[in-house]
Amino acid sequence: MERQTVLNELVRASGRLSAESDFKGLVSVLVEQSADYSRSDLACLYIYTNPESSEGKLQLIYRRGIRDVPDVIPTDLELIEFLEECGEAVVLLSRKESPFEGLFLSSGMKSGMALPVKAGKRRLGVLILNSRSENHYGNDRFRYLDSLNRLAGGLLENARLMKELKEYLKRIEALERYQESIFKSMTNLLITTDDEGCVRYFNESARKAFALDDDDVGSRFSDLFGSGLGKKVLNTVDKAVNSGREYAGIEGIFRKSGTVDMDYALNLAPLMGTKGGKEGLTLLFTDQTRERSLKAQADTAVEQRRQIKDMFSRYLSKDLVKNLTENPEMVKLGGDKKSATVFFADITGYTAFSEGKDPEYIIEVLNAFFSEAVEIVINNHGYIDKFIGDCIMAAWGVPMKSEGADAVLAVTSALQIHELVRSRDRTFFRGNASKLKISVGMSSGPLVAGNIGSKRRMEYTVLGDTVNTAARLESVASADEIIITRATRDLIGDKFKLEERKPVKVKGKEKPLEIFNVKGMN
Repeated sequence: MERQTVLNELVRASGRLSAESDFKGLVSVLVEQSADYSRSDLACLYIYTNPESSEGKLQLIYRRGIRDVPDVIPTDLELIEFLEECGEAVVLLSRKESPFEGLFLSSGMKSGMALPVKAGKRRLGVLILNSRSENHYGNDRFRYLDSLNRLAGGLLENARLMKELKEYLKRIEALERYQESIFKSMTNLLITTDDEGCVRYFNESARKAFALDDDDVGSRFSDLFGSGLGKKVLNTVDKAVNSGREYAGIEGIFRKSGTVDMDYALNLAPLMGTKGGKEGLTLLFTDQTRERSLKAQADTAVEQRRQIKDMFSRYLSKDLVKNLTENPEMVKLGGDKKSATVFFADITGYTAFSEGKDPEYIIEVLNAFFSEAVEIVINNHGYIDKFIGDCIMAAWGVPMKSEGADAVLAVTSALQIHELVRSRDRTFFRGNASKLKISVGMSSGPLVAGNIGSKRRMEYTVLGDTVNTAARLESVASADEIIITRATRDLIGDKFKLEERKPVKVKGKEKPLEIFNVKGMN
């Protein structure tokens, strides 16, 4: 009767095992059913991390019971070596001195059983059960556990193989998606044929250029492209299909109703199968019309960057020039509306000073001052627009715009130039020129920036009312003064000490202008 009970329980447990298809589910059923039928206090399944290697280890993957157990069992344990060598279960009915004491996973366990889990000759793991009672594992429990374990081994191996197959298929699908994405992103036109000259595949670029659709797959290449490529090219394609030879550098013009004429270059190569055999032909078209257009665009972009570099490298800081060449769209060479700050820095007393002086000496004095002042402007991200006699015209916000920051940088530059002029260590305005001073007029607002001139000579400059106002205020400013408009004052906030002046009437303005004199930094 007990044997019939064992058989009934085994049939029931086998049914539950057979109902599971994934590895984790099978592991759960094996351990739970083993623990339930044998009434074990501990049931653990350890799986080989590398079944093919002698250096692998046994890793715990499922446990039934509340006792702490090892997460890993070394494979050089005498118990494990015996199980691997004999392939049979080990049963200990009491906790006595034994070479297989590793079978007891926790203190307090007094009997135990270890069963190798395998599929044929392939080792999978070890199922270990422990009980707090001596003589717990009799014949009936042994027969049940041994039979269930053998059945589970085959099912676990099948589940492992199925899992590997699914993972392999996923990798194949991912590779196919990756390959397809590459083909779709290719600008070259890719077409493949079988060994009979029928179209097997074409990428998205070929679909668009040759007006192909999915129904064209399977059609003969010569039927689809006969009228567009011409007989000579089709004969070469046939030769390539039949001989398996490569042909490179075939050129021509593809003409077909419903498509745009395309100047192409064609390379032919045999399509190789997985075993090295020829399975058809690969045709790779290069749209030379498009290539020339792209090259022209690239050449235009390079020339535009060269023009920008030539135009601004002497008058802007290196980081601004680099930014402009990397973002040429920031400069509209034909003219662009900007919001900027402009200043005119003039040498006061220059006219009287220059009377009776040698021209060479005058030029030397001007260049010495300009050399120092220009560096200050450029270091503060300003653009040197031009030199007008003894005056420097500079702008902030062209060709790159940052409004408030531009106005602050412009005023900072003016203050630094004044500090340099007042310095005893200055390298200019020495000797007869020692009494020369600087006056600055500054305005902020809208203006137009762009290339002015002819084909023989062009220069990037700024024009508009804002520029005119700054020039007028330079005439208002006395020596050592920096006169700014209300618009500039609103942009710089409280960063500078300002002295409000009486509004002044300037040429071109109906109403007097609110003006301020910059005294220094706050």
